[in-house]
Amino acid sequence: MTDHASTPVPAPQPGESPRKGSLIKRLLPLAVLAAAIAAAFSLGLHEHLSIETLREHRAFLNGFVAENALLAAVAFVTVYALSTALSLPGGVVLTVAGGFLFGVTLGTLYVVVAATLGATAVFLIARSALGSFLQERAGPFLKRMEAGFRENALSYLLVLRLIPLFPFFVVNLVPAFLGVSLRIYVLGTFFGIIPGTLVFILAGAGLGSVFDQGGQFTAGSVLTPEVIAGLVGLSLLSLLPVAYKRIKARRAQS
Repeated sequence: MTDHASTPVPAPQPGESPRKGSLIKRLLPLAVLAAAIAAAFSLGLHEHLSIETLREHRAFLNGFVAENALLAAVAFVTVYALSTALSLPGGVVLTVAGGFLFGVTLGTLYVVVAATLGATAVFLIARSALGSFLQERAGPFLKRMEAGFRENALSYLLVLRLIPLFPFFVVNLVPAFLGVSLRIYVLGTFFGIIPGTLVFILAGAGLGSVFDQGGQFTAGSVLTPEVIAGLVGLSLLSLLPVAYKRIKARRAQS
């Protein structure tokens, strides 16, 4: 009977320790992402993500979407996902553009899928590069915080996604450092951003009439106190499982 030996692991290069090589491999995606972000800002790509750009190229964009629906959808999702991964300050404009170009249903679908893809890419890079490093060196307070977050990860993540007070890129990173699983992260991101996305998609669907009347669009006109109150209310509902667990634990102790 023939023995099947496993493939030998290549020895590290002279002067390079296995630990150093592993560190370089782990940090490389983070370095590439940081370089891409720096390049995007230095080229001023974010300056093109504006309502005025939509106004100026309205006829071309609407015509392109009408004649090339599939290609336009793929292009939009790609641009949105890259914008999210590179943390460009144009998420609101792109979300409004989704409603403006594709309508409420398709616009919401494309934006939610694209934002989830971009956020997940950042999450995976941050977790692989720094997640284990920070967890190994975490103090008692951070370890307790991590344990509490992981126990109710979906509820907490929904709160962070629902309330528009937290910067999107920050919420992309924090779960990576607190040991949240990929499945929970994707679910929490996908469903957590739907309400806020729908608000701006609806605004985008009516943007054509704003242009026709020569009006101006601002994010403040969309995030009214009533809308913010509604989003906060949804976030409080997502905390009900956490409250239930704590009440149940107290009753068990008593």
